[in-house]
Amino acid sequence: MELVQNFPFVSIILSLFSGPLCSILSGKWAKRVNAAVIIIIGILSAFVLEYVNETGEAFVYRMGHYPAPWGNEIRVGVLEAFMACFFCVIMLLCMAAGVREREREIDESRQNLYYVMVNLLLCSLLALIYTNDLFTAYVFVEINTISACGLIMIRQNGRTIEAATRYMIMSLLGSGLLLLGLSFLYDLTGHLLMSNIKEQVHILVQTGQYHIPLMVSVGLMSVGLAMKSALYPFHAWLPDAYGYSTLSSAAILSSLVSKGYIFLLIKIFYRVVGFEILTGSKVANVLFVFGIAGMLMGSLNAMKEEHITRMIAYSSVAQIGYIYMGIGLATQEGMVASIYHVISHGATKSLLFVAASGLAAASGGGTRYRDLAGSGYRNKLAGAAFTAGSLSMVGMPMFSGFISKLFFAQAAVGHTHKMLPTFIALAISTVLNAAYFMKMVISIYSPARYGEGVSGRMISFKDQRAKACALICFIVLNLILGLNSEPIIRLIRKGLAMFG
Repeated sequence: MELVQNFPFVSIILSLFSGPLCSILSGKWAKRVNAAVIIIIGILSAFVLEYVNETGEAFVYRMGHYPAPWGNEIRVGVLEAFMACFFCVIMLLCMAAGVREREREIDESRQNLYYVMVNLLLCSLLALIYTNDLFTAYVFVEINTISACGLIMIRQNGRTIEAATRYMIMSLLGSGLLLLGLSFLYDLTGHLLMSNIKEQVHILVQTGQYHIPLMVSVGLMSVGLAMKSALYPFHAWLPDAYGYSTLSSAAILSSLVSKGYIFLLIKIFYRVVGFEILTGSKVANVLFVFGIAGMLMGSLNAMKEEHITRMIAYSSVAQIGYIYMGIGLATQEGMVASIYHVISHGATKSLLFVAASGLAAASGGGTRYRDLAGSGYRNKLAGAAFTAGSLSMVGMPMFSGFISKLFFAQAAVGHTHKMLPTFIALAISTVLNAAYFMKMVISIYSPARYGEGVSGRMISFKDQRAKACALICFIVLNLILGLNSEPIIRLIRKGLAMFG
């Protein structure tokens, strides 16, 4: 076994044990440990990505070197390694951007606990990416839920506690459905490892046995993970959870947490059920319908919002709808478009939340439209970053959002029943995106009206060095995804081929 093949397991264990370590450290040292862990895991993931990309084959790491059913497995291909590396980059930038807000909004005695939650969240995301065992995936889904809930309520005010309660209730409902579907599947196949389940599922399909229980199991797991990733209409927890959390929490939650669940669902479709079985089932049609509903209703709700953070949160509902619409197309190109949008949305939504925080800081903490008037001039970098993120969400060329919408449209071409609904939904959603994002962009570059009492101050690069560096990195990342998307698309296609 090559040394690099141990890196995924080392990454999970490193992030897992760094959590308890941070609990006994001071907030300052816990912050340093957290940053070091993210950087180290990002570097290890980059080595793994280079290795699997060169070999062209996925590899399996057996913990304890015991085969199934006694042992547990990690399976690593190009897509898994790339997502792990990407998640580390986004998390590092989100943590760097929100350092001042964390110090100001979180009590000093609880700051080390915040880093415990972040490390456990990173551990759970890595496990969801790498694991080849469904029950292990469920365990880390629950760790992910608890960690995310802790990040929401760490500020300990009424709004965040209410938001965390809503999140926990909806997330536990999703977890229950996931566990129920997993239990049915275990009863039908007698296995928990994904590759072994897939072999038994193919036998069941060929013999025609237990077709309805099998589809019920797939449906329950799909709905459970859809609820946890805030697919419409299971999104009621999302606006408060994103809108009232501290900056780093909102950016991480919107960019990474829901994407971990979506990635697990894609793995289930490919490596548990089999993509050819998905295309012949009605589960894909249901996801397609709810995805389109999310695209439209999320945008309509965003248009009615007066607060910039809640507007961005409702926009996430629409973007999650895009991803599920692509999955619901049940084609290889639709899946490629969805995975690319996972990456695009992760980079863009973090950019928007960090930029919105900079605009609010330049407006005396105000987050309403009228409070933010002229804030683009008071904080020029945040204004430019928010404009770039908005253009990406609308789908302007040069930005990553344009590539996503282009690939969704291409994936729908030639589909007998879903091409026209996809084109209509893309067109309407794009118009709605332009309506509320451009309204906000116009607002931040409009002078405040006399008598509105907008209080603000000028913020320069020196006043926000960490946040400014993060914003610049997010803008550059968005432009790279928009102008040089072909290598990413090749990696996604190569990774999906390895899934089988």
